[in-house]
Amino acid sequence: MRVITGSARGRVLKTLEGEDVRPTTDRVKEAIFSIIQFEIEGREVLDLFAGSGQLGIEALSRGAAYSTFVDLNKDAVSVIKSNLLATGLHRNSAVLQSDAFAFLRNSKKKFDIVFMDPPYSKGLLQKALPLVADVMNDGGVIICEHPYGEEMPQNVGRFSIYREYKYSKLALTVYRLDEGVDAK
Repeated sequence: MRVITGSARGRVLKTLEGEDVRPTTDRVKEAIFSIIQFEIEGREVLDLFAGSGQLGIEALSRGAAYSTFVDLNKDAVSVIKSNLLATGLHRNSAVLQSDAFAFLRNSKKKFDIVFMDPPYSKGLLQKALPLVADVMNDGGVIICEHPYGEEMPQNVGRFSIYREYKYSKLALTVYRLDEGVDAK
């Protein structure tokens, strides 16, 4: 697993060990950043259920202003911190060991880009999406990675499905502000 492009291009990232770990493949990561390539620079990013932190790190490498990483697993937090130091991107980030739902309920910060890739088939995306919608800036984008065929809500708060992409056994669902819904 490596950083694809930007200031940390080519840097190898550590990942967690274990059967439940499934880092985003380079092919899917390239697709994600192709979708948002002109929306990254200077933006506030949230990497929720961060794992190794590779998506938030890729965003920082490509010019995001700041990335917040949230994961409950203390080993994941350690790996994220190590990866940030190895890439030299630690100054523009915060790494929090926290339950994602508690973080979202208490967050005062607003985000422009949110990446969510939680453990599969536990309903975590569906539960987190309404809370994520509440911490989004207007014009923001929410990107969810999940098993292909998993039912995703059409609308969450002021956001609705913009596009869905299929990559073998997994899918990406992209949410954007629904122009037909009044802002809060």
